[in-house]
Amino acid sequence: MKALYCQQNSPGEEVTFVFQERENLHPTRDNDVKVQVRACALSWIDTKLLSEMKMEKELLPAGREISGIVLEVGRKVSFFQPDDEVVGILPLDSEESGLCEVVLVHEHYLVHKPEKVCWVEAAGTVRDGVRAYTALHYLSQVSPGKSVLVMDGASPFGTITIQLAQHRGAKVISTAYSLEDKQFLERLRPAVARVIDVSNGKIDVAESCLEETGGLGVDIVVDAGVKLYSAEDESTSKSQLLPHKHDIITLLGVGGHWITTERNLQLDPPDSHSLFLKGATVSFLNDEIWNLSNIQQGKYLYILLMTFLTYCSILGLNWMNQSHCMKPKFLWK
Repeated sequence: MKALYCQQNSPGEEVTFVFQERENLHPTRDNDVKVQVRACALSWIDTKLLSEMKMEKELLPAGREISGIVLEVGRKVSFFQPDDEVVGILPLDSEESGLCEVVLVHEHYLVHKPEKVCWVEAAGTVRDGVRAYTALHYLSQVSPGKSVLVMDGASPFGTITIQLAQHRGAKVISTAYSLEDKQFLERLRPAVARVIDVSNGKIDVAESCLEETGGLGVDIVVDAGVKLYSAEDESTSKSQLLPHKHDIITLLGVGGHWITTERNLQLDPPDSHSLFLKGATVSFLNDEIWNLSNIQQGKYLYILLMTFLTYCSILGLNWMNQSHCMKPKFLWK
């Protein structure tokens, strides 16, 4: 049985993927669940985080978001039975590659897959769903009537965040990085309150958000990265489209929440003073934290479950026929 792994090369070299022949799986332990993989999302491997956590290896398992059918369970497993349909994310330190026919995973990293969500949808949405739910419910407590700014709303994570915020009754504003992204966001239903096209670099995001909220500012901001330096210091064209950190602080309302994906965010004393005057908070979105702390396992399972319950509730308004879903063995995301 073969599995796909990422091979770390010397700095500057391209990452390569290799198939490794695996020996037979070890016997199912007390809390293990043996899963026949039906779909797997090949997502980005955060080698920097692995290095910081002292989890570096020569070969890193590829593909951690899986959906499949339970083949066998350990004697202490209480959540699952053979033939159950499950979905989950393999832990950061997993030796198992999701891009394999069969994997062994601890029961606390899986939840039941809703019957009407196909394999590919389950594996392809679980990580972004967890990130969106974490940002909106654990880091900012979204509620009806609040305004939410979602940066890069046409991205997979952005789209799920928009849908989840709207499902909770929030007013959503989003930025678009291209004309195609703008057209996509304008076709979403329910409609986004405002789509800010920043592709030409002439639109002021802070000014647009203050105009949309009557000068009160946005309650929740979920960014997709921020501009930390002046325009001439940014190396890539996409970086030039990102809002500056001062713009986000300006458009935040009183008691607002800024959820950032920028791990190297630097706030100077004037930035902190502005946030202090508004009573605003800054939270860092790291979806791996749930797997890095066993004490949070209950919350993590709740997030996984609620992600799919909410997803089903949203789809209930425009339900997809399950027979139309593609069901390849692996999903390359």
